[in-house]
Amino acid sequence: MSGRILIIDSVATHRIVLKVKLTSAQYAVETCATTQDADRLISTNMPDLILMNMSDAKDDRLAYCRKLRARKGGERLVIVGICVADNSRARFAALDAGADDVLPGQVADALMQARIRSLLRRRNVGLEWQMRDETSRVLGFDEERIDYVIPAVVSVITDRHDTGTTFVEMLQGGLNYRVSLLNSAGALGSTASNKTDLFVIDGTFTDRPRASLFQLISDIHARDETRHATKIVVLPKGRHNQAAMLLDLGADDVVFADITAEELALRARALIAHKLKQDRLRDRVRNGLLAAVTDPLTGLYNRRYAQTHLQRIAEQAYASGREYAVMVVDIDYFKAINDDHGHRVGDDILCQLADRLRSNCRAIDLLARIGGEEFLVAMPNTSKNRAHRAAERMRQLVNSTPFQLSDKTAAINVTISVGVAVDDLEGIGAPALDTLFDRADAALYQSKAAGRNMVSISEAAA
Repeated sequence: MSGRILIIDSVATHRIVLKVKLTSAQYAVETCATTQDADRLISTNMPDLILMNMSDAKDDRLAYCRKLRARKGGERLVIVGICVADNSRARFAALDAGADDVLPGQVADALMQARIRSLLRRRNVGLEWQMRDETSRVLGFDEERIDYVIPAVVSVITDRHDTGTTFVEMLQGGLNYRVSLLNSAGALGSTASNKTDLFVIDGTFTDRPRASLFQLISDIHARDETRHATKIVVLPKGRHNQAAMLLDLGADDVVFADITAEELALRARALIAHKLKQDRLRDRVRNGLLAAVTDPLTGLYNRRYAQTHLQRIAEQAYASGREYAVMVVDIDYFKAINDDHGHRVGDDILCQLADRLRSNCRAIDLLARIGGEEFLVAMPNTSKNRAHRAAERMRQLVNSTPFQLSDKTAAINVTISVGVAVDDLEGIGAPALDTLFDRADAALYQSKAAGRNMVSISEAAA
């Protein structure tokens, strides 16, 4: 998982060791010793995640954490406190100051890396929906909506009634939510689980097979009714490798059995707030926007949406300093397909192509139908080499398997030509998007002129 990480630690050996570990995991890493240096680096190049030594005596790191949260764009930062004393009081203080998570001085590398992956994954999902929401506002679909008024629902899953009752009491003391107790055997089949915003899963039962916890997390994530619910797993202290695996499988947080009621409630509140915000953003985008800005044939976004959303991508690229790519995809000899087989078959080919392109795009990529047989793909945080490889994958995905006709009586070989342009951000200010699109379109015609069924890259300066 790519991302930009800033390490704030006055101890040089700490910074060096952490940078080596994170760089080997393909993160872009910067380091600094003081909060003053951190302010300069953050102002120049906003990181995705900050690892901050909370026990450093040189600065008041709790106060600095609050300062970061209060600054413009601070809500988008992921802050992880490291070298935190391994007790609930210290953890609570860091979380209360605005840290998203805390790691003790001695933590397994696997758990640290899993925590970072989980937090960045959650951040990226949030940014994706935030960006789509901003696009809908620009398009004039900022309709008045009623906020959620029903209390959030928390379900505690455990096979031990006494432990479950303890967790329920811990949560009810610090949360104004509805908390219920479920047995793991039938938890996901119950009506209560379908309305759950947060699952608190008891993994402290030492006789319970570890695989059952992994399966439960996977099942929650796979079910339509619960896949947006957040998940906290409680483990016996010291189960760092198991915690790392659970985070990678989709648990939003893993805590250990020495957690206090105050810390558990604080973590639960943060996860529920994030979940409800994402629910609202999804509803706004889906209900207020999709019908107006999607192509009725393929279900992809249309040109109107693409132009507006591409502007958001460009603005974010210049704010973060990361390249983005634009591809124009065109079906080869599409007129001949319509002439030989009829427009109904042509429409079916367009729908099948949309499905194949969609399967090869990331969640954050923009895919739109912008003309009769012409499609646009915009890829944030994508270099020229990565864009070229992605375009080649798309081309091969299309021409490797014939397109079945709707009556299943025959299949048609279809190929595509692709033009790619990358904004390398070397100019002053964001270039006109029309210029970037024109470059991609010109590269597409290079592919057509060279014989079709190929990818061409625009080499002009952005």
